[in-house]
Amino acid sequence: MSEEQDAADVGRVLAGDVEAFAGIVRRWQRALVTLAFRFCRDRHKAEEMAQTAFLKAFRSLEQWRGEGAFSSWLFALATNVYRSEMRQRRLFMLPLDAARDVIDSCSAASCSAEVERQELVRHAVSTLPGKYRDALVLFYFHRMDVGQTAKSLGLAEGTVKARLHRGRALLRRKLGSRLDLSGRGSGEHE
Repeated sequence: MSEEQDAADVGRVLAGDVEAFAGIVRRWQRALVTLAFRFCRDRHKAEEMAQTAFLKAFRSLEQWRGEGAFSSWLFALATNVYRSEMRQRRLFMLPLDAARDVIDSCSAASCSAEVERQELVRHAVSTLPGKYRDALVLFYFHRMDVGQTAKSLGLAEGTVKARLHRGRALLRRKLGSRLDLSGRGSGEHE
């Protein structure tokens, strides 16, 4: 996804060509729906939340100054919209059966253990306090580095590192010995 395309489309929208916003939506729709799904675990609600985020982004485009990546600004805005929506809906516990992602084709036997592991981790993440959950979702599920995560959340990098560390510790305590959590997170992206 091109930052140049985003900047050009933002400029066109601010100049009065509102149709240019469609390019931004096309490039970022999937990512914002996926991010919303990480918050609410319901596809329909995720699509509604993403639509709300796009509407807020459209109304707030003049606030993006072009100093940082448009994607960081958009993810920060969307994250704030989703947090607000979740506070209003008070959805803190999420059903495990809604946590399945589309899985590459593989045999049931070889995938079942991984699917179970993913469900356990995602459910455990969804039950964490928001400040830890948000950092973990952006860092792990959206594969942002610490800097991108910090910009998206409007926090200092040190704060994000601390929240990732504390969030992982909470997950280890929640999941106990049921999972090997020694994978990503031991500093390779931090």
